[in-house]
Amino acid sequence: MDARFTDEQDEIRRTLRELLGKRCGPEELRAAVDTPAGHDPALWALLAGRLGLPALALPETYGGAGCTVTELALACEETGRALAPTPLPATAVLAAPLLLALGTGAQRAALLPRIASGELTAALAVPGPALATALALTGHDRRGRWAGGGRAGGVQARRAEGGWQLYGQADQVLDGHSAELLVVPAHTGGFARSRVLLFLVRGDATGLTRVRQTALDATRPQGRIQLRDVPAELLGCEDSDALPALARLGDTAAACLAAEAVGAAARVLERTVEYVGQREQFGRPVGSFQAVKHRLADAYVEVQAARSAAYYAAWAAATQAPAAAPTSAAATEATTAVTAPSSATAAATAPEEKAGALALAQALEALRRAAAEGIQLHGGIGFTWEHEAHLYFKRAAGDELLFGPVHRLRAHAADAAHVFEEAGT
Repeated sequence: MDARFTDEQDEIRRTLRELLGKRCGPEELRAAVDTPAGHDPALWALLAGRLGLPALALPETYGGAGCTVTELALACEETGRALAPTPLPATAVLAAPLLLALGTGAQRAALLPRIASGELTAALAVPGPALATALALTGHDRRGRWAGGGRAGGVQARRAEGGWQLYGQADQVLDGHSAELLVVPAHTGGFARSRVLLFLVRGDATGLTRVRQTALDATRPQGRIQLRDVPAELLGCEDSDALPALARLGDTAAACLAAEAVGAAARVLERTVEYVGQREQFGRPVGSFQAVKHRLADAYVEVQAARSAAYYAAWAAATQAPAAAPTSAAATEATTAVTAPSSATAAATAPEEKAGALALAQALEALRRAAAEGIQLHGGIGFTWEHEAHLYFKRAAGDELLFGPVHRLRAHAADAAHVFEEAGT
C-alpha cells in the first residue's frame, strides 16, 4: 500500500480549499443556511460544474471522473473544514452509489450523468434516527424494522395501475426538503412476507409533501417527507433486496463522513491554536501556558489519529468496493466498470473489518474533543452565537446523533469482527 497522495489528489484538495476559502467564509455560511434550501445554489454550481465533485466516484461511462472513494473522501474532508452546506453527502455519498449498484441500465443512463454534472440532486429518504442502523453502522436489522417493518409507520409500497405507489412518512432526511430525486426505502408484501425495496420519487411528484425541519446543526439541512399515494419507480428489479445494498453502502459512506469530520476537527483546532497565540493573560499569550499546550497537544494527536483512520477506511472501501457481491443483474453490470482488486487485497479488506465504522467513531470523537477545546479556550467569545466555534460543536453533536453514537459504532464493529468471542475462547 502506497500511502502517498497522487498529484491529482493533491490538486483536488488544494483547489477545493482555495475555492471554499473564498466562497464559504463565516458570513457566506450563515447566509446559505438561512435560505429555504439550506445551501448556496451558486456555490454548488461551482463545486459540481467546475470541480466535478459529485462525479468523482462515478464511472466515466455515466459522465463521472472514474476516480474512487478516496478522492470523494478527500473532497468531503475539505468541505468539512469549511462546514460547507452542500448536497454532496446526500447526493454523491448516499444516493448515487445505490443508483449505480441497483439501477437498471436505463435508470443509470438517465440519472447518473445528471448527478455527475450537478444538474440533479438526490437524497436517501431514511429517517434520521434510523440512518446508522439502515447503513449497518450501529447494528444490522435483517428485516428492515427501521423502515416500519411492514406495520404502521415508515413507508409502504403497493402496486397500482401502471406502477407503484408509496404511502408513509420519513423525518429528518438529509436534504430531503430540497433534493430533486428521492431514493425511498419502502416495505412491500405485507407484514408476513414484508421486504424492503428502493423506489425513485421525483421531487415534484403528486401527493408528495416536504417541509424543512429545524435541526441542531443548521449546516446539515433536514426535511420531513410525507407520501400520500405518491407514484414511484422501482429502483432495479424486484429481486434486488435493498438491505444488503444499504449495508454495503455503509462502510463507504462512513469513510467519507469520517474524512468530513476530520476536516472540521482540524480546522477548529487550527483556529484555536491561532487564537491562544494572540490572546494574552497575565501579560503573556494564553498558548504559552503548559496546561493549554498539553490540552491542544492531546487534541492534535487525536485528530491526526482520526485522519489516518479515515484515509485507511477510504482506501479500504476503494479497494473492496468492486469485489462486493452484486444483488442483481444490474449490479453485476455496474461492478464491471471498475477493475477488481486481487484476491489478497479483497481478503485484507473484508466487510467484517468495518474499517469505515471504526474510522467514523474515531473522527466523531476527535471532532467533539477539538470543538469542545475550541469553545473553552476561546473564552467568553467562544460561547456566543456570533462566533463560529459553536458551529463546529453543533456539527460534532449533530453527526453523532445521525451516524452514531460513538460507543455503538465501535461495539457493532467489534461484534462483526468477533473480537469478544475470540477473546473469550
